[in-house]
Amino acid sequence: MSENIQQKIIELREELHQHNYYYYVLDEPTISDFEFDAKLKELQELENLHPEFFDPNSPTLRVGGEITKNFPTVQHQFRMYSLDNSYDFNDLEDWENRIIKTISDPVEFVAELKFDGASISILYENGKMKEAVTRGDGFQGDEITANVRTISDIPLVLKGDFPEWFFMRGEIYLTRKNFDKINARREEEGLDLFMNPRNTAAGSLKIQDSGEVRKRCLSAVLYQFIANDIPAQTHWELLQSAKTWGFKISENAKLCSNLNEVKDFINYWDEKRHQLPFEIDGIVLKVNSLKQQQQLGYTAKSPRWAIAYKFKAEMVETELEKVTYQVGRTGAITPVANLKPVLLAGTIVKRASLHNEDIIKKLGLHERDFVYVEKGGEIIPKIVGINLGKRNPANPEIQYIKNCPECGTELIKIEDQAIHFCPNEMHCPPQVIGRMIHFVSRKALNIESLGQETIAQLNREKLIENPADLYTLTKEQLLPLERMAEKSAQNILDGIEKSKAIPYEKVLFGIGIKHVGETVAKKLAKNFESIDALKNASVEELIQVEDIGEKIAESIVDFFKNPENIVMIERLKSYGVQLEKGENATEVLSNTLENKTFLFTGKLSLFTRESAEEMVEKHGGKNISAVSKNLNYLVVGEKAGSKLKKAQELGTVTILDEQQFLDLING
Repeated sequence: MSENIQQKIIELREELHQHNYYYYVLDEPTISDFEFDAKLKELQELENLHPEFFDPNSPTLRVGGEITKNFPTVQHQFRMYSLDNSYDFNDLEDWENRIIKTISDPVEFVAELKFDGASISILYENGKMKEAVTRGDGFQGDEITANVRTISDIPLVLKGDFPEWFFMRGEIYLTRKNFDKINARREEEGLDLFMNPRNTAAGSLKIQDSGEVRKRCLSAVLYQFIANDIPAQTHWELLQSAKTWGFKISENAKLCSNLNEVKDFINYWDEKRHQLPFEIDGIVLKVNSLKQQQQLGYTAKSPRWAIAYKFKAEMVETELEKVTYQVGRTGAITPVANLKPVLLAGTIVKRASLHNEDIIKKLGLHERDFVYVEKGGEIIPKIVGINLGKRNPANPEIQYIKNCPECGTELIKIEDQAIHFCPNEMHCPPQVIGRMIHFVSRKALNIESLGQETIAQLNREKLIENPADLYTLTKEQLLPLERMAEKSAQNILDGIEKSKAIPYEKVLFGIGIKHVGETVAKKLAKNFESIDALKNASVEELIQVEDIGEKIAESIVDFFKNPENIVMIERLKSYGVQLEKGENATEVLSNTLENKTFLFTGKLSLFTRESAEEMVEKHGGKNISAVSKNLNYLVVGEKAGSKLKKAQELGTVTILDEQQFLDLING
């Protein structure tokens, strides 16, 4: 029976890997998304029931869920060099002349789009992904394998006649569409918008919860094969081979026989780049022959056989009409330049980011100035200079505001930070509305019938000022509102009533404690089984919880020091909102681990930390968050540190490796 199940798991994995290849590499899906999801769910259920058949490269790990508190530093076996930049064709001709001095034979070039993202190096052994490391300083980077596994463009298992051991290097990026989706969600939840796809992609790779990384829908393109033994004569051949092995290679690369063809390629994409579904900031050129690459070698910083041609950032001149100030959900004040509309990089620009007071002072900005606006990958273009020749001397210098533009409260500026804040978090309208939008959002109380406009309207009518007020709303209060029909009002009330069943951990996320995100809320709910237990916790007790540092702990304590928050919590409890952990819904498979406590430490390779903790609960055990006399078993992975040392010093804790833990479950 066990052999049949294992074979079924293997077959499902192979089938899903093949469908991923058809979908992401060939762009020729052979089954519907519904059928794919059904097969993935079947595999996931089998793997959950049979953890002994764990495979780190299973397609189910695409969904993420692994928590990584620290990303280990890894030495690159082959240095990741940076590229020299060129900004005009004269630079390229100089580069070609330097090549000709060393190479007497004809030289071909491969021209590739320069994707604007984060560089990655991925090790493959025997056709399976082994490790993924960021560029770092070129000599060493951060190991982020769990996060990279969630990116569908990157194969976990290869196909065809691939080498036994090699690195593939490439770029992880965000499409414009997915970047816009992320910002739309953030706007819905009252969060500050991300500035550009490049920084968002790089930042996403360092999120500690790989499940959250998966939700970002990152993309990847692979462009460089690195190994001791190269199975080809040219870079172009390697790219074509890599595609047959399952890698997503840019369809826009071109083999050029001379520099004139390279220039044509650059001119074409300089004009057409805004039609691409992703950001590029130039073209990368490489000598095609691997033998010639070897002859040319490297400088101290860059390969002599490659260069990046950088597109000039587009810039236009327009008139500054006025500076306005926005108040975010957290109270941060953002100045925005409102401009006379102008066409830039294919879109009409009406606003430009000024970021903070320091930027305004550095520019020396005056009212009605004529400004130069640039769009270099930013979602909101930025002002990069002023046409002083057009300045009217009578126009005064822009003075940063002293009081909140919404509630009039005097702003504060935290030392060592460039941003001003409005401290009136409980009564400043944008902060109140932002907090309410966050409370009803999908990941929190999930009250779909309450949108941003309705919440703003309810606040204007003084019907709601904190989340507890939602639960006192009546149909008689809602019906007189503009664009509010009987059915809409009933949907809102039904949604509010339904939210009373939302689990404690989501409510904890929704009430908006500063620095408490979705993952932290789950950790808190697991360790403090009611809001009252959390309210009474000290900073020292809070920092014992995994992923809770001093900054988060102090923020939680400060939240409960505010009497208005305490009143809100008590009201929510009285209305039936879930503010304590419900009955344990975990399916119990056995009582093998009954009355035993467990803690996991180090880098786990046979299973994720989350799935391991779930296994403990399914077999009657309990997970705890720290090494103490109450701990029975410490399960250690690679590079276990202080927890292992403390357990050894205590002498009362049984230390297991991952396989011993599985053996313990299996009796």
